[in-house]
Amino acid sequence: MTKYKFRHPIYMLLLAGLVINSCNGQPKETANTSKPSPKVIRNFKAVGFAPDFDTTLVSQYFRSIFQDSKGNLWFGSLGEGVVRYDEKTLTYFSNSDGFINNSVFAINEDKEGNLWFGTDQGVYKYDPRRAVGKTFRNYNQKDGLNHPDISRKSILVDKSGTVWVGTHGGVYRYDPAADSNGDQPFSLFQELPPINVAGIMEDKTGNIWFASSNKGVFRYDGKTIVNFNEKEGLGENYAGGIAQDKAGNMWFTMKNGICKYDGKTFTEYTAKDGLGGTEFWGIIIEQSGIIWITARGNTTRFDPSIPLPNPKAFTVFSVADGINCCVQSMFQDRSGNMWWGTGQGLYRFDGKRFYQVRKNGPW
Repeated sequence: MTKYKFRHPIYMLLLAGLVINSCNGQPKETANTSKPSPKVIRNFKAVGFAPDFDTTLVSQYFRSIFQDSKGNLWFGSLGEGVVRYDEKTLTYFSNSDGFINNSVFAINEDKEGNLWFGTDQGVYKYDPRRAVGKTFRNYNQKDGLNHPDISRKSILVDKSGTVWVGTHGGVYRYDPAADSNGDQPFSLFQELPPINVAGIMEDKTGNIWFASSNKGVFRYDGKTIVNFNEKEGLGENYAGGIAQDKAGNMWFTMKNGICKYDGKTFTEYTAKDGLGGTEFWGIIIEQSGIIWITARGNTTRFDPSIPLPNPKAFTVFSVADGINCCVQSMFQDRSGNMWWGTGQGLYRFDGKRFYQVRKNGPW
C-alpha cells in the first residue's frame, strides 16, 4: 500500500505487459519526456499505446470508478491496481497488499463494508476494518468462479445483500455461509445461459438486469427470467451499458446507438438523432436526468427533456473539448460531481469543457 500526498507527485511506471481489449487498440495521447526501454516501447506500440508516459497522472488508464459508504473514491486502473482518494491522500493498493492482479474492471461494496473488485484474475474482497495483515482475498476457479474474467460494471450488491458477479462466461452468486464453512462460496446462476456479461444493475422495483454482448438483455424478478433481444425490439443482441432514469425507463447502449425501454416500447437513438461517435459503450444518467453516452471517438451529453428532433438535445464532445477518446468508465459521486476514467487518466467536467485531474489536482 503506497500513499502519495499531492504536493509530492511520484512517478509510477505502467507495467509493460498491459493488454487492451475493449478499446481495440486505440492510441493514447500522452505528452511526457520519460521514455521506457526500447523493448517496452515495442510492446506498447503493438497494442496501440503511445510510447510516452505522463508521470503526473493519477494513473494512465482507468476502467472503473466507485464511491464507498465513507465517501472515499476508488479508481480501478489498468496496470497500477486500485487507487483510493480520501479527499486528502491518494493510496495505491497492489501486490504488497495482496492485490496481485493489477487491472480492475468493477468495484462495489457490500452491507458489511467490504469492497469487491472484479479483475481478469477473479474477484478480490477487501476488508478495510483489518488494520494489519493481508487485507485482500482473491476468489477464482478454486472458489467456484469458473470464469475468473470479470466484466466491466459487473459486480452488483442487491438490496438483500447478495453479491452478483458477471463474467465473460455467465453470472455467479456469492454465498457467505459457504465461505465461512470452507466450502466453495461462488456458484453459477443457472437460470441464465452462459452469456458474455456487459453490466448488471438492480432497478427501483428490485428487478435485476443483465446486459450481454451476445444475447441481448435479461430481466430477473426473483422467480422468472425474461430475455429482450433483437426480436423484442432491442435493436441488436449487443447491450454494452445499462441505466435507469427517474421515471423508471431502462436505457441500454447498442453498437449503433442507445435504446430506451418504458416497459412496453423500445425507442432507439442513433447518430441520425444527434449521438456522436461509433461503437457505443457506456451510459450513465445524472441525478439531474442528463444522460451521458460514450463511444469510439466521442462522448455525448443528451438532455431527454428536449423533444426530438432538436439538435440542442445532443452535445457531442471530442478530444478538441478536452476529453480523451477512450472513455472507459463514468461515475457521479454523492456530491454530484461527474468523473470520467479514460486512456489518459481521470477527467472532470466544468460545464463547458473537460479538464484532467492529476495527482496534485485540481480535485
